[in-house]
Order: sequence, then structure tokens, then C-alpha cells
Amino acid sequence: MKFRPCIDLHSGQVKQIVGSTLSDDKQNALTATQSTVEAENFSTDKPASDYAVMYKDDGLTGGHVIMLGPGNQNAAKSALEAYPQGLQIGGGITSSNASEWLSYGASHVIVTSFVFHNGQIDFDRLNGLVDQIGKDRLVLDLSCRRKVGDTTGPYYVVTDRWQTYTDVEVNEETLKMLGGYCAEFLVHGVENEGKRCGILEDLVQLLGNYSPVPVTYAGGVQGLDDLDRVKTLGNGN
Repeated sequence: MKFRPCIDLHSGQVKQIVGSTLSDDKQNALTATQSTVEAENFSTDKPASDYAVMYKDDGLTGGHVIMLGPGNQNAAKSALEAYPQGLQIGGGITSSNASEWLSYGASHVIVTSFVFHNGQIDFDRLNGLVDQIGKDRLVLDLSCRRKVGDTTGPYYVVTDRWQTYTDVEVNEETLKMLGGYCAEFLVHGVENEGKRCGILEDLVQLLGNYSPVPVTYAGGVQGLDDLDRVKTLGNGN
């Protein structure tokens, strides 16, 4: 197991938001022209490229640059240029721009809404992406949450800035099947993301037990003890 950094971008700024408070046009999330955040933990005028340089100097690989809504492309490009092949890029990635973002220096592209379309896995889109860039350059974002009011039920993949539930459960079958199409999974425990309230231990254990590819888990970490729990529950994966 290793620690991976992240650069979250909203309206061109580096921010750390509470995951469930970002909203935009659900019907057109890939082309939305604005988004709003109700709660954030951190915001800075320091450019994204400065963080990329810091991660490069510290030898941290596999970090994520996530574009949360529109207005982030220039900041994202600057980070990738500062640390070529050291960062992955996500947020609005489709078959139309995946190769372009790789050409800007991203090691991988991270995809959710484009593949999880109309509540289901769109295998035509998924296969098209794999044919275009190769599975070794693709990260599938399985960020998920339980249905409202259900504290013990299954986790469902959510799309459109985590606003829309799909019908896709994160379970053994889904993990093993989708692992054949990508290099890695990225999974935010949306219920706890940005709240620093502790990790979703059952989700981490599920991922550690059944994912056939490496997984980056994010959501709820309060301190170093939680990182040790992720390592233990996730079987070091």
C-alpha cells in the first residue's frame, strides 16, 4: 500500500470539498457551464502546478488531478505539465478528449459518468475507450454511496459529481468484471468524503477482498491511524 496525493480543482482553484455538497446540472454534467459547492474544508490561491511540483519533489506517484465542474482545464494542464506522467486526470473525461489529456502528460485518465450512462454500464463506450487508449491507461472511478436512509445496504456507483445514483452495485461480481477493462479503480466513499469522520471500513474491506486491480480509496480519513486501517482491511492492496 502507498499514499497517493490529490489535487481537486473547482472553478480553477485547488480546494478540498465535502463530497456530497457539489452540485450542477445533473442532466448535462459532462458539459455543465457552472457548479456550486455548499461546504469546503480548504481553498487556496496557490496554483495547482505548485502542488504538482511538490509531489514530484517528494517522489509521490499516481496522484489524481480531479476537475470538479467547468473552469478547471488550464489549472489541470499546468499541473500535468509540471509533473508529466506522474499524475492521473479525471473530471469530464470522454472518448472525445481522453487521448488529448494523455498528450498533456497524464499517466492515466479517470472515467465515471461517460461509462456509467443512464444508470448502467455502457459497454459500447467502455470498449471504445479501451480500444482507443488501452486498458493500461484507464482508471475507472467507482465512487459510491448507499441509498439515503439505508445504513447497511449495498453501495451504488454514483455519477454526475456524485449526484446521481446508478443501478450498479459495488460488489464482488462488478469488481471482478470491470477489473478486466482497466488498470486501476478509484473509489471515493462519498458519504464520508471531506468530513474527516473515519473511513468506511466495510467498503475498504470489500475492495481489498475482491478487486483484481489496484484500488485508490478516498473518504473520511482523520489521521495516520486510518491509513493503517486501510492497509489492514484492504489487504495491502
